[in-house]
Amino acid sequence: MSDLTVEIDTPGAGKYEQPIGLFINGEFVKGQDGKTFETINPSNEKPIVAVHEASEKDVDIAVKAARTAFETTWRTTTPEQRGALLVKLSELFIRDQKILGAIEALDNGKAFSIAQNDVAMSAATLRYYGGWADKIEGKVIDTNHESFNYTKQEPIGVCGQIIPWNFPLLMWAWKIGPAIACGNTIVLKSAEQTPLSALYAAKLVKEAGFPPGVINILSGFGKVAGAAISSHMDIDKVAFTGSTIVGRTIMKAAASSNLKKVTLELGGKSPNIVFADADIDNAISWVNFGIFFNHGQCCCAGSRIYVQEEIYDKFIDRFKARAQANKVGDPFAADTFQGPQVSQLQFDRIMGYIDAGKKEGAKVEIGGGRQGDKGYFIQPTIFSNVNENMKIMQEEIFGPVCSIAKFKTEEEVIKLGNSTTYGLAAAVHTASLNTAIRVSNALKAGTVWVNCYNMLHHQLPFGGFKESGIGRELGEAALANYTQTKTVIIRLGDALFG
Repeated sequence: MSDLTVEIDTPGAGKYEQPIGLFINGEFVKGQDGKTFETINPSNEKPIVAVHEASEKDVDIAVKAARTAFETTWRTTTPEQRGALLVKLSELFIRDQKILGAIEALDNGKAFSIAQNDVAMSAATLRYYGGWADKIEGKVIDTNHESFNYTKQEPIGVCGQIIPWNFPLLMWAWKIGPAIACGNTIVLKSAEQTPLSALYAAKLVKEAGFPPGVINILSGFGKVAGAAISSHMDIDKVAFTGSTIVGRTIMKAAASSNLKKVTLELGGKSPNIVFADADIDNAISWVNFGIFFNHGQCCCAGSRIYVQEEIYDKFIDRFKARAQANKVGDPFAADTFQGPQVSQLQFDRIMGYIDAGKKEGAKVEIGGGRQGDKGYFIQPTIFSNVNENMKIMQEEIFGPVCSIAKFKTEEEVIKLGNSTTYGLAAAVHTASLNTAIRVSNALKAGTVWVNCYNMLHHQLPFGGFKESGIGRELGEAALANYTQTKTVIIRLGDALFG
């Protein structure tokens, strides 16, 4: 075992070897400044391990490796070969599903059973884009008999990618899959709170046979490594998933540097609308899943719940009972649904919003406090007696906290649903197909679920309206983020100008 690998023992998968270096040009290396930082287990607030920290100098080295690979070995790698590499990587994810799931549960705090599903979804995403690699095509455009015209889709080049801590491995796959399928090379920075699964996945990148420099994985901080990626003059495109505030900063940096292309998947404050004709038990199950899944740490969390007044009182009573049944605790316990929040900072931020809700006059139906005395656990929290001007109704909390309000008419709830600056997702629960279609069409959101919630799939585009982002992840639509169109015009006729 080298000094860039540490043995870690997990409750879910036993002992495994965890890389702790920066993955640059196909090898794990120490950071240029020799700095490391600790990643914390959110269940017990104790350090797991220290990993090497990327500086601006390390970003430069990684970008040079990515540029060299793009101009040499990767340029001559066929689309079929790119696809085969992604499929191989997908297979390695499935082979090591328990290890990767255990890493996510340890480093992020999500339930081990749910984390393993994240691994399966990550593998499916990589496999899906492996299938797309040799199906990215141009077309012939007939303008006249004296010209032969065609377009082709070309890779953008070196892509900087910055991923969040709430779904570390899944976001890794969402970013890497389409970028690689389209023929780009990558410098990816993981979130400083959750670097471990990205580094283990980098080990699998090497095992899968990717040429050196094609995929580079850096652990580091947003204000250093993230800022260096966003403003780097030799990165052609930057993709970011995270908060709207940071997204604005990245967009400014991209514009003020080399005007690099940008895609952003940002925050949300999603409405979850329940009409009186809905199957109430089914709706409550999905509303519970919509807000408390992943400890509420979802950009698309259904945190604003609107219930039609005829069933409002009954809904609140049943929803409280359902939320109180959620098992909060050790991520490695078989029956755990909600683990800890990811960090002390996030815990304090969520508790600050809960305090703000109380001070503004909202009623705490359940929860509203810390769970236990160790780890960053927060009780599932439901507020009622809210109004649209409250902080908890307008700002993204990113925790197990929701607000519930009543409405009378369809027109009223559409207006309420669209009353924030966000537009990432929404849901409608109703027995009427006409109502479902009308309301879905009227809501300003990139995804609308009907009689369900959080049903994401690698074949379906995902992204936001308004301040929730630019561009789309997943599906065929994501390929547009990583290609540029070249038009070629071949003159067949004689010279036009003598």
